[in-house]
Amino acid sequence: MSNILKRSISGFLYVLILWGCTSYSKISFGILFLIIGVISVYEMWNLRIGKPKLIALGYVIIPFIIIQFWGGLDHNYPEIKFDPSPILVVFILTWVFDTFAFLVGSKFGKNKILPKISPKKSWEGFVGGFVFTIISAYFIKLYFHNFQIELLISLSFIVPFTATAGDFIESYYKRNANVKDSGTIIPGHGGMLDRMDSFMITIPILYILINLLNENT
Repeated sequence: MSNILKRSISGFLYVLILWGCTSYSKISFGILFLIIGVISVYEMWNLRIGKPKLIALGYVIIPFIIIQFWGGLDHNYPEIKFDPSPILVVFILTWVFDTFAFLVGSKFGKNKILPKISPKKSWEGFVGGFVFTIISAYFIKLYFHNFQIELLISLSFIVPFTATAGDFIESYYKRNANVKDSGTIIPGHGGMLDRMDSFMITIPILYILINLLNENT
């Protein structure tokens, strides 16, 4: 099986499982991210063998603690049912940015952002991903009617920066460990942390932002 086909199949299954378990129920949502969190912590632990671990593990653990509170019952309105839409919106925005940053960067990328940490990340890819992420906000609004377009656009402006920061941090730890991937659990993609790195900074920041804006509306 070619690497592209293997990467496509495993990537599709990853997204399908992530989306399905997140959407199905609070229980499946919690279990899914508990499992992903444990795997990600294990992979980071392996990357930091013989090195300081506190900050590196905090980078992984904090988002997975926060995400367990996301979409749960509102403490002011306990009758409200589980609502996975906020985290699904975060998934979409992040995936759109990552996908188009990769596509545009692969085709036009010449000016590297931090070549010593992540040699494939370019300013051209960042701008391309940024533009498509903003455009995607208008299409997301068609499906997630409970989100105001102003909020979606605000989030789409933030995600490119948080996703890139999360990616660079994980790349830094992989460089220190002299490895290409954090693991091998996802064929063609590497480890679980390689797929979740873009969410590590995005989840805490967008969780705070969404809750603050919701309180003011």
